[in-house]
Amino acid sequence: MASSMDLDQIEFDFPPFARVYKGGRLERLLGTTTVPPSDEDPETGVASKDVVISPETNVSARLYLPKLVDPSRKLPILVYYHGGGFCVETPYSPTYHLFLNRLVAQANLVAVSVDYRRIPEHPLPAAYDDSWAALQWVVAHATGGTEPWLREHGDFTRLVVGGDSAGANISQNMAMRATGKDEIISGALLIHPYFWGTEAIGKEPTDPADRSKIDALWTFAWPSSSGQDDPHVNPVAAGPTSLKELGCKQVLVCVAEKDILRDRGWLYYNTLAKSGWDGVVEMFESNGEDHGFHLFNPACENAAVMMKRLADFFSP
Repeated sequence: MASSMDLDQIEFDFPPFARVYKGGRLERLLGTTTVPPSDEDPETGVASKDVVISPETNVSARLYLPKLVDPSRKLPILVYYHGGGFCVETPYSPTYHLFLNRLVAQANLVAVSVDYRRIPEHPLPAAYDDSWAALQWVVAHATGGTEPWLREHGDFTRLVVGGDSAGANISQNMAMRATGKDEIISGALLIHPYFWGTEAIGKEPTDPADRSKIDALWTFAWPSSSGQDDPHVNPVAAGPTSLKELGCKQVLVCVAEKDILRDRGWLYYNTLAKSGWDGVVEMFESNGEDHGFHLFNPACENAAVMMKRLADFFSP
């Protein structure tokens, strides 16, 4: 029988996200607080509410609707996947609630912020499957559905998947799943995407001990995956034409200068641009900033500049 000391030994440590102990105890270090939806956000006037998408898997979402100037006008739809290493945060955290309220108000869109199952209780591909189920639920409202905010106000010709970090990774994988599905999405918004690979590129660390810290996250997230060059985490590993069939026509990749994942974002951008894909890809870099800065310091000048760029992505 394992001693209490053994059970308290850390098996996986990935600050600032989480720790897992050998006894199975999970300690989430970030994103554990929540805030309720609001009939009208006092800062932006945006309304929000929570809905259940799949009772069987507990997939749910927080929906956002801007203050309507013209109720008959159809608005772009954003299906948003939060970051947090597939492990922490939810759509209901203050961080993401604030971010979505502001983006919805500035871009004048309807948003669906998806609450997918998280690791380690639910290893990948659970988050991908939940995210796809949520996207299908949204798309179903183009011809029916029970959610009036989508049915009455959503423009399904301008449906974008987006997210930050692990959520950007999910968005890329949703766009690949959408290949050949009658163009159910029009665009993808990839903010500081979590992509990685076996071989170091650009300014990435080359020391195995340093790389192992990032390597460990993917191994932890999907223990049965093929490794760091699995196309789910390294979408360019299969070569320059691997992205040719991406299932949308417009992509915006956002990177931050000091982010360890920056060069992966640039590699994705350059590979997609040269892949033969029939679409338009754009790049936006925030100088002097690090991973997820716009979430942790939303009042800074660079966050405001970035928010405007995100909103412009949804302009007609």
